[in-house]
Amino acid sequence: MDRRSRDIFREIVQSYLDTGEPVGSRTISRRGVQLSPASIRNIMSDLSEMGLIDSPHTSAGRVPTHAGLRMFVDSLMQLGEPGEADKQTIESRLAGSGRRMENVLSEASELLSGLVGGAGLVSTPAADAPIRHIEFVRISAEQALAVIVAESGDVENRVLALPPGLPASALIEAGNYLNARMKGRTLAEAREAVLEEVRSRKALLDQTAAKLVEDGLAQWSGEDPARGRSLIVRGRANLLDDPNTGEDLNRVRGLFAELEKSENLLNVLDTARDADGVRLFIGSENPLFSLSGSAMIVAPYMNAERKIVGALGVIGPTRLNYARVIPMVDYTAQVIGRMLDGRAPEKR
Repeated sequence: MDRRSRDIFREIVQSYLDTGEPVGSRTISRRGVQLSPASIRNIMSDLSEMGLIDSPHTSAGRVPTHAGLRMFVDSLMQLGEPGEADKQTIESRLAGSGRRMENVLSEASELLSGLVGGAGLVSTPAADAPIRHIEFVRISAEQALAVIVAESGDVENRVLALPPGLPASALIEAGNYLNARMKGRTLAEAREAVLEEVRSRKALLDQTAAKLVEDGLAQWSGEDPARGRSLIVRGRANLLDDPNTGEDLNRVRGLFAELEKSENLLNVLDTARDADGVRLFIGSENPLFSLSGSAMIVAPYMNAERKIVGALGVIGPTRLNYARVIPMVDYTAQVIGRMLDGRAPEKR
């Protein structure tokens, strides 16, 4: 593109990101472009032929295509650091969420959701610390707390439903069985062997205790048992606030359905492990969002050994404020990395 085409294209994208509305030649001329509406229309026609903009209706203005948004982000947009107010919000919210990493990651998902007006996503690190102790604690007639304590000092709790009339001895038996087989081993190392023993009836457990063992392992392993971690999603309702939602409820329903498929989203988040920094998916660039027409921004976070252990991000409409959101996602990942390294952010 020549300079005039780049200027017109930049104005189209920026106007669309600001308003969410198709952009016409008259609107572009009002934004200070020193060209006649006829010249602008000719350039817009060229941009359409290049696949960078499109018309949603025959009589409407133009909107950037997914390819156009990608080119804008990669070539025409300047990225910097988050503003001081955004940094302060991120640091104070995460510092105030407590010392347990599960709470920190949940807060990260919540704050990204609120700051960018989309759904916040965080994948938790794999549970790879050796196990110190396991037990089941009854909290009511119908529920028990499954507790796993790692050698690192991390504690994971999950509420389990209990069958009516379950004796207290079954809770003790299940805990003793797991402690004997899993102490000193990681959850990933012990899980499959223990489940195989239980399911093949080699274990000397009664049926109720065996069911507790299976349910406890499933809960501790999170929503992705094979990889020993879970997905935290916050802010689904924010996606309904998009002013274009009313025009395409099927798109939003499709996106909500995808948000329920934690394994697919974990796979997308995993792509951040192979990237140097933030990754961006716009619409059809990823099959997961091809129908919903959404955008996803993902960044990895690292532990004290500088090893990537998880990822976080945000999903929203393609009309995101990329210049603000991308640095915020990246900075949130950096702050979480510092907290994993024991360098908690200061409350400003």
